[in-house]
Amino acid sequence: MAQPAQGPATEGPRSTEKSPAEHSAKKSGKSSGASRAKPSPPAEPADLLDPVHPVDEKLPAKRLVPAALQHIAAMYAGVVTPPLIIGQACGLDAAGMTRLIAASLLIAGLATILQTIGLTKFAGNRLPFVNAASSAGIAPMLAIAETSAPGRQLPAIYGAVMVAGVFCLAVGPFFGKLLRFFPPLVTGVVITLIGVTLMPVPVAWAQGGDKEAADFGDMKYLALAAFTLLVILLIQRFGKGFVKQVALLFGMLVGTLAAIPFGLADFSGLKDAPVAALPTPFAFGAPEFQPAAILSLCIVMLVLMTESSAGMLALGKICERDCDGRTLTRGLRTDGIATLVGPVFGGFPTSAFAQNVGVVTLTRVRSRYVVAVAGGALLLLGVFPVLGAVVSMVPMPVLGGAGIVLFGSIAVSGIRTLSEAGLDDSSNIILVAVALGAGIVPLAAPTFYADFPAWAQTVLGSGISAGALAAVLLNLFFHHLGTRDRRVPATAAALKSS
Repeated sequence: MAQPAQGPATEGPRSTEKSPAEHSAKKSGKSSGASRAKPSPPAEPADLLDPVHPVDEKLPAKRLVPAALQHIAAMYAGVVTPPLIIGQACGLDAAGMTRLIAASLLIAGLATILQTIGLTKFAGNRLPFVNAASSAGIAPMLAIAETSAPGRQLPAIYGAVMVAGVFCLAVGPFFGKLLRFFPPLVTGVVITLIGVTLMPVPVAWAQGGDKEAADFGDMKYLALAAFTLLVILLIQRFGKGFVKQVALLFGMLVGTLAAIPFGLADFSGLKDAPVAALPTPFAFGAPEFQPAAILSLCIVMLVLMTESSAGMLALGKICERDCDGRTLTRGLRTDGIATLVGPVFGGFPTSAFAQNVGVVTLTRVRSRYVVAVAGGALLLLGVFPVLGAVVSMVPMPVLGGAGIVLFGSIAVSGIRTLSEAGLDDSSNIILVAVALGAGIVPLAAPTFYADFPAWAQTVLGSGISAGALAAVLLNLFFHHLGTRDRRVPATAAALKSS
């Protein structure tokens, strides 16, 4: 029986004359089984024809889970910081703090899943991008709390946050055209002020947290804060890989364990915390809408949108996936949705987490599904309030030692941004000097604006809002009004909506 042809012939020369059968097959369009017709090329594997982009790669569990844990470790301290600070400023008890932390984790999880998985073509940039409550809003929210009646601080904050979310949704599609008013010169000032103006918070924590207590500033508190800071520094110096990335968490864990023998750690609140519960809508009261509070948070929202846009552009380059105008618009919509919906359950202004962009850079794991799994883990943490209660039980001095590193790092990020802003120009130097001065006034002289109207106290009493306002106005004065150079920066051009 004749064997079918298996590729090119190897048995020597053949006659070029075609047989009648072959002539018949040619005429009928059919090929003979024994025909020596030119074989078709072998089929290519599907993964070679249509390779999966690293951003869309679905990793096996043994790689996916550790990578997701790294993202959670990098962001966890930052996620729980805003509710810790705002909750204490508003006088919440242990149960209230637990609810606030759980809500922050829940919203961070939902926003991160929406950002990475996406919602049709409306929201989600589909990049390994983490969204959570930003520290940039802390100082303005503290100013709102200070000018609001007792028991009404959180409703006033949440009303302003919700309007800021609507503002983000409205401005997001056109933000590329506004970005030239927020160059590194302006954003660098604002980010630096975020770190500097928040530094009194961890300093007060390091002294015990309660300024009315008789032992506020006692040496035992300072020693515990210093020990926690030392542990973080040692881990940062000698740790490697994952351990080094979670230095803040390990430092707080070791500091808390060290506080137990000295009676400085109190875990009594754990017994009253529910193991699992969904956040209650408007648990802290219906939102109140105060014009001055709304203005201050809308200013901060512009800064957060600038940070998110810069983070998305940077991540697009890292992941080798073009981040066009549509992608950025969908990403900013996610920020707006999370900022609008978050206050319903107890959340705060939501934006990008730059530290997680650093994790992607360091690990080179670019799969968005890794970050989506991290978002799912945060979501689960949010529906188990007992886990939030554990965080709220960390002693204040321990938080103080870690907070010095956390907020100091924010200031360093701002300084790094300013280093790219052309400070060899005298007008830029003046701009930064005046804007930083305006931002530090409320810190150096808390009563400076005491005789101003209430709305002005809310806006100017926050170093971040005052500094941002001064930087934007001075940037307009020096670089836009009456000048011919109106070229849109490359970043803004990339953000132009199509």
